[in-house]
Order: sequence, then C-alpha cells, then structure tokens
Amino acid sequence: MRPYSNPYLPLLMPELRAELNRLSEALNQVVVGQSQLVQQLLVAMLAGGHVILEGVPGTGKTLLVKVMAQLIQAEFRRVQLTPDVLPADITGTNILDLNSRSFTLKKGPVFTEVLLADEINRTPPKTQAALLEAMAEQQVTLDGESLPLPELFWAIATQNPLEFEGTYPLPEAQLDRFLFKLTVEYPDRQHEKQMLLNSQKGFQSRRLDIAQIEPVANVKLVLQARQKVKSVQVAEPIVDYLLALVQRSRQHPDLTLGASPRCAVAWLQTSQAAAWLAGRDYVTPDDVKAVAPPLLRHRLILKPESLLDGIQIETLITNLLNQVPVPR
Repeated sequence: MRPYSNPYLPLLMPELRAELNRLSEALNQVVVGQSQLVQQLLVAMLAGGHVILEGVPGTGKTLLVKVMAQLIQAEFRRVQLTPDVLPADITGTNILDLNSRSFTLKKGPVFTEVLLADEINRTPPKTQAALLEAMAEQQVTLDGESLPLPELFWAIATQNPLEFEGTYPLPEAQLDRFLFKLTVEYPDRQHEKQMLLNSQKGFQSRRLDIAQIEPVANVKLVLQARQKVKSVQVAEPIVDYLLALVQRSRQHPDLTLGASPRCAVAWLQTSQAAAWLAGRDYVTPDDVKAVAPPLLRHRLILKPESLLDGIQIETLITNLLNQVPVPR
C-alpha cells in the first residue's frame, strides 16, 4: 500500500540520502562490527531524538559518538558523570567579575551540538534532572533566563548494564525523554580480528586527530535531512497499525507500563526516518517494526511476576509485534 507521493520529494532527497549513506559507511570503517547499531543511531539523529547507549566497558560507545560528531563537523563535548557532579557543572552558572562588578555567564558543556553524558546512572537524580529541560525544551534556564541551545543539540548518554552499586537508575519520566535505548554488543570474531589488525596498523581510539578521519557531512546537511524526513508520507492504515501496537502494549498482561503518547509520536517519527534512509518517501509496516526494539525496550516495564517467570523484554516486544495484524 503506497499513498500519494509528493512529486517533488524524490527529486530533493537522493543527494542528501547519499551523504548520509557515506556517513554510515565511514562510521562502520572506524567502529567495526556494529552496522545495525550505526543504522539505528542514524535513525535517531534524523528523528531528532536523544539516545542511551548501554554496553559493557570497552565496546566502543564513546568512540562511536566522537567519530559521529567528527564526521558531521559538529561541536562535541563530553561530561564524565560521577556522584559529585552538580547541576551547574552541566548547565553553567553566572560568575561575579570583581573588576567590572557584574555577573558573567559561564556556559556549561550542555551548550554544544553533540553532548556525550558518560555513565549517566552514576550521577545523582538532581544532576540527571538538569538534562531534562535541555532534552525536552532545547533550552536551559539560568537565574530565570531561558537560554536556547544549538539547533542540532543531540544528547547521547552511556551506561554500564553490569554494575549497580553506587548507581542511580533513571526514573521512568526521564527514560521516556530518550528516543532510543541502543545496546552495544561484542563484535563477532571476524570484526574483532579486524579491530586488532587496525590497531596493529596504528589506529588509536585516543588519537582521532591523527586517524585521518575526513568529514563526510556537516550540521547543515543533517538539519536539512531532518526536514525531508518530516515530509515522508504515512498512510492512515499505517497510523492505525501503529496505534494498535501502542494500545496493545498498555493492555498487555505482562506489563505494568505500556507505551506513552510521547512514545507513539516518537514511533511515527522514527518510522519516517527509517523509511527515508531506505530510499522511500512512504512508511511501511516493516519500518514500524524495525524501530520497535530500541524505541520500546526502555519504556515498557514488566510486572514483578513476569520478571520472576523469566520473561525478557526483547521477547515480549517480538510477541507484541506478532499479536497485531499487519495492514495490507
């Protein structure tokens, strides 16, 4: 089922899409063995949503974000979150200049285009909440003054799934602010061998300045691509299908919490981004299914008895997708 297409849309999209495909290829050359992760990260970027990267130490989470920022020539800042980090360390503060006897604004690292919040679950809730306004409203309020963030502003947080001592799990309200939760797995044997060969040839993740990574896009191009994604057609049967999945999640017997209205809107936007990257100007049921796992895995909450029965959230998402009939 293909809806009426805007006749001008296909003429405007191929060049932009080719640039984004080159971005994907360049990322896969540096961060090997994570092609699906790279694709999902691109979808999140085009949909304008923030991301949680979850994986054990040493799987390339920080490297992936740094390389992404370098490839699109975006301003990048990293914050290492620890229990003693204060909200002002994130947002900034007004400092008294004794010479001029006036206050000067010292902006925090949140005033950037790509922000990496490393180990977000190791900082207290008050500091975690300092990111909420920035993520939701794309602005920061300091001393009653609202300061806008860059147009691109994209927050990517990392966390370690194994260590729980001394951590502060993100509350549901803040988790829902993140568009995707992406899991970073170990690479397979072939790709890990390629990593070793790259290291033998002199590649150092700590020295990206000498890695000869050439930009393949820019921030302006990414913002243009976001506008094209919004023009991707979504037929009414597809909207009804997505809505049926959302409502089914709220009625699922194994779930305490289903998908929120914010999640439904995000599901639609990410489906459009996935369709655009695939070279189409219309959304299919497969696009809706493809973005479901990273979109839902941090939003759906299992009942305690379901957890005791050993039900996994990934399995439940698969079953949910199988329970709702696909429109023809």
